[in-house]
Amino acid sequence: MTTELTLYTNPHSRGRIARWMLEETGAAYDTVILDYGTTMVAPEYRAINPMMKVPAIVHRGQIVTETAAICAYLAEAFPDAELTPLPEERADYYRWLFFAAGPLEAAITNRALNVTPTAEQQRIAGYGDFDRAVGVVDQAVARHPYIAGERFTAADVYLGSQLMWFTQFGLIPRSDAIMAYIGRLAERPAHARATALDDGKVEEVIAD
Repeated sequence: MTTELTLYTNPHSRGRIARWMLEETGAAYDTVILDYGTTMVAPEYRAINPMMKVPAIVHRGQIVTETAAICAYLAEAFPDAELTPLPEERADYYRWLFFAAGPLEAAITNRALNVTPTAEQQRIAGYGDFDRAVGVVDQAVARHPYIAGERFTAADVYLGSQLMWFTQFGLIPRSDAIMAYIGRLAERPAHARATALDDGKVEEVIAD
């Protein structure tokens, strides 16, 4: 089936976040699985994303890259899924969506690379230091069932995916608040569908 929406991804990537978001919208979409060493660096895909990274989506001829942007875009493109914030949720929605994409990811990446900013360097690092960034998120997910309040939104897809990944590999502490938040998100049917689809693709990649 050919649709107006295509996901470019690899099951061993942040494409899993975009897949979950797509499943939450209920939209029909095609999937193109790219290989890191070949199709992801080929001219055809570089025309879509010159960074040669996944995920990317093409919707009605429009290209969207960057996983947080994909989540926000899809929430607005498919309003019937009710994944955009209500007026009273917008502040937390945008705050934590961009915090997860910026300071939190930078803090985790530096920790994984064994990069620890000095006290002086913390002044120019967007996240300050690792413990501060993670502590802020821990407090945020303890405030409400979901990051923007009582309702699940696209911001939960992105932040929740990050936390699931980071805790799985021991990159952040498995605090009670973070694990309870992750547990609520993992119960969503769309998350289960997305996981099953991507896990199936993993098996195909391994078989190849």
